[in-house]
Amino acid sequence: MSSQARGLQNFISDLRNAKSKEEEQKRVDKELANIRKKFTATGKQLSEDGSNNSLSSYQRKKYVWKMVYIHVLGYDVDFGHAEVLALVRSSKYSEKHVGYTALSLLLRGDDPMMNSILNTIRKDLTNPAPAKAKNNEPTTDTAQSLALCSIANISGLELIQSLHTEVQHTLVAKSSTACVKKKSALCLLRLVRTSPKLVSGKEFAPHMAQILQDRHLGVLTSAMSLLFGIASQNAQDYESLIPYAVHILGMLVLKKACAREYLYYRTPSPWLQIKILKFLQLYPTALNYGNDKGSGKEADAHIAQLSSVVSKILTETDVSDSINKSNADHAILFEAVSLIVTWGTQGPVQLRDGAMKLLGKFISVREPNIRYLGLLTMAKLAQLEGGADSIKKHQATVLVSLKDADISVRRRALDLLFVMCDTDNAERIVDELVAHLVLADAAIREEMVLKIAILAEKYATDLRWYVDTILKLISISGDHVSDAIWHRVVQIVTNHPQGDLQAYTAATLLVAASPRRCHETAVRVAAYVLGEFGFLVAERPGMSGEEQFRILHQHWATSVPKTRAILTSTYAKLANLYEECRPLVAPVFARCKNSVDVEIQQRAAEYAAMRESFSPEAVEDLLREMPPFEDKKQSALEQRLREKEGEDSAAVVKAARPSAAQRERAAQSAAAARAAEEVAAQQAAEQNVMNDPISPISDGSPGAGPVDRPTIGIPKDVIPAMRKAFSNLCTSPSGVLFENALLQVGVKHEYVGAQGRISIFFGNLSKSPLHHFRAIIDENDHLKMQKQGTQGLLDEADDGGCTVAVRTQAKLLLLVEVVAPFDDAPAMRICFENEEGEFHEYPLRLPLVATCFMEPVTLEPGAFMQRWKSLEGNDRECQEVVKAPPNAPDIDEEYMKRIQNIITSGLKFGHCSGCDPTPWTVSGAATFRTSAKDVNGNNINVGCLVRVEANPQAGAFRVTTRTLHPLCSKAVKNVALVSIKLA
Repeated sequence: MSSQARGLQNFISDLRNAKSKEEEQKRVDKELANIRKKFTATGKQLSEDGSNNSLSSYQRKKYVWKMVYIHVLGYDVDFGHAEVLALVRSSKYSEKHVGYTALSLLLRGDDPMMNSILNTIRKDLTNPAPAKAKNNEPTTDTAQSLALCSIANISGLELIQSLHTEVQHTLVAKSSTACVKKKSALCLLRLVRTSPKLVSGKEFAPHMAQILQDRHLGVLTSAMSLLFGIASQNAQDYESLIPYAVHILGMLVLKKACAREYLYYRTPSPWLQIKILKFLQLYPTALNYGNDKGSGKEADAHIAQLSSVVSKILTETDVSDSINKSNADHAILFEAVSLIVTWGTQGPVQLRDGAMKLLGKFISVREPNIRYLGLLTMAKLAQLEGGADSIKKHQATVLVSLKDADISVRRRALDLLFVMCDTDNAERIVDELVAHLVLADAAIREEMVLKIAILAEKYATDLRWYVDTILKLISISGDHVSDAIWHRVVQIVTNHPQGDLQAYTAATLLVAASPRRCHETAVRVAAYVLGEFGFLVAERPGMSGEEQFRILHQHWATSVPKTRAILTSTYAKLANLYEECRPLVAPVFARCKNSVDVEIQQRAAEYAAMRESFSPEAVEDLLREMPPFEDKKQSALEQRLREKEGEDSAAVVKAARPSAAQRERAAQSAAAARAAEEVAAQQAAEQNVMNDPISPISDGSPGAGPVDRPTIGIPKDVIPAMRKAFSNLCTSPSGVLFENALLQVGVKHEYVGAQGRISIFFGNLSKSPLHHFRAIIDENDHLKMQKQGTQGLLDEADDGGCTVAVRTQAKLLLLVEVVAPFDDAPAMRICFENEEGEFHEYPLRLPLVATCFMEPVTLEPGAFMQRWKSLEGNDRECQEVVKAPPNAPDIDEEYMKRIQNIITSGLKFGHCSGCDPTPWTVSGAATFRTSAKDVNGNNINVGCLVRVEANPQAGAFRVTTRTLHPLCSKAVKNVALVSIKLA
């Protein structure tokens, strides 16, 4: 080998002949040092631009070519830029060519030296040179072409901002040659991709219309690349160019108008056809273009031409003996089918049917590329309404493709099966996929398992079939069943308590987990489900709690920590449900307290200590079955499919649409949830009514009515109104206590000290008399009571009572005197018969509460706080937090005035102002009067204090009462709570 390189070719030969990386590196370093030495200039050799003017044209070009080659090999070249710029400024084509090539590769757009060359690039781009070269000078299009290529390759932000206008002018200039127009279009496309807002669609669309009328197919191909690129960013601005694109496509497809050099195996410019079809796919409503724009016959002609073009592509494309021609023709065909898919149901039905028929032919050919594209496009076509029905004819062919040697074809066949699946063929397709899963490659198994799980859930008319399918997946390919799949099984089983699904799943999983060699995923799902629903099958032979523990615990030794953590929780639930399991579970927890896994150790320690630390009721609450899961719009399986295949995948679009079975299950679950909520609310309301000490309904013992016929009680629909009426009467002097279609009960009451006068009116609202009408009032130790009323009203015998005629009243007067504190209201039962002989009995309570016997007391802030502190203690204080009503306004100072009025006017407390620095607290004091005497003959009275504290942010109030007597504290707190709820 020569020790000294002679020219570029010798240098390249030396590098190719290098026997090691170190030898190549040594040769490159030597050459770079030599080039750096040659470029270094001092004194008169240094020109104004920093280059060495002593170098000849040949030397400068040779050394720059060497730098370019070294850069292409991957070595850093960070000098010689001045010589590159000198070549670009040269007027000779050979030097300019080398300079622009090096400029594109060695300099970046943000390089400071780029500013010094911008004027040269702009000059080459805009100033025409002679059409014919003289003395090695560049021609017009060669200089422009070199400049355009460099701009596109460098593509820096400053360069774009400086030269994009010149590039656009070059593209639309009439003097530009076809070669320059092609390069200008592609250069502008590169600039637009870097800076999307570079071109204004409304301003540039007319220029594109002018370019699309060019007859040169090369210009049209480059222009369509540019148009598709900019229209992808803002399609609406270029909608007016659809007729031009359709015209070009019609010339190529219908008239075969194409120059010989653009014929590819007798197919006219297939690349241009594909670009036009891609552009038209941006406009799904293109067939309505004429109607939307109102452009009349011309637009209708373009629409008809477009339909004819697509129809001809569908009918005349066939498999060719020439692979190249076949590939080109089918590339056009599949873009045409994609255009039909884009049109959707707005497109002609005959085109969709023709496309489906043609694709059915292609998915059965031997050529794998065509079969792949056929399956892919058919999956897109199946998304259209009614498309899935026509695809079912090809189900057998698609199942054959699932066994193809090419994994890409198998994936597309799996996608198509997923898309064509519906309620009618779901079980067959799922069973075929499960059967094929046994033979499937590991590379596609995970995808198959995911899609089978989604289909089984989506189209299961019986969820037991869904559970069986997932268990088959676990047994066949358990390693590919992700946590998301068995989590979904748990969620569905938990959220569907209707029928016997939970019991069936528990029994099935218990059987599946019985063998010692069982996949760990089956153990996990069995552990969770048996812990939650194992009690549903515990009475069956061989499925007792002890047997469930034995079957699960046989897998403990071979399980990973994650499974053991689930088993630990299951053991705790089994021990809670079955007494015989506790001696079996206790040693396991004792060993796990020393486990190296923190999660297992913590669970075992907490479960073991739970029974010692909490009451049996609390442990029961902690270990009861989990509530239903939140039903999200998108399941974890659909999210996983979206992550794997992307937003535009046909399978993702299919999975996002709820099936009829899913909608039916959702409706059933919603109906069941509503029914459960109504029952729970009704039970809670009845319980609250019966247990509330100031409830309008008494819990008096029944039996006032005859035993030989049913008793009609208070209608449930009037209970809410009764509660509100009773609460109002506790703090107001008169009102209606009860009212339905038959009877109205009014009350008027007044109090002085420890005595009260209550007048009760019973009005007949029916159209017939009420017979044997009686009002029975229970006697209380804390009240002395005198009763006077309409004759027969106070009778206790069943055959007694009075008759209340239509639109008349029976009256009852009560004179009461309180002798001791109390927290309940006197019970009153109203009994009567109507004309039909129906017996009615209404258990009510009189609005006679402790606050009726209060006398207000006004205290100074200091005295109030002193007494407040003196009454501390659990037996003297009652406290409860109550939320403001949902329809109540925001808590402000005006609202607090209403609370103050409740305390003073309703509860008869004196307002103690100044006790708190904030306006969000109301304090009051009062004395509860009784007629009882102490040893000195003085009346026994009870001092009472109350504070209502508001939390405007939380929309809640805290009511605290303190008295010397616990019953007084509770009574005042109860009346205050119901009054605040009605504020």
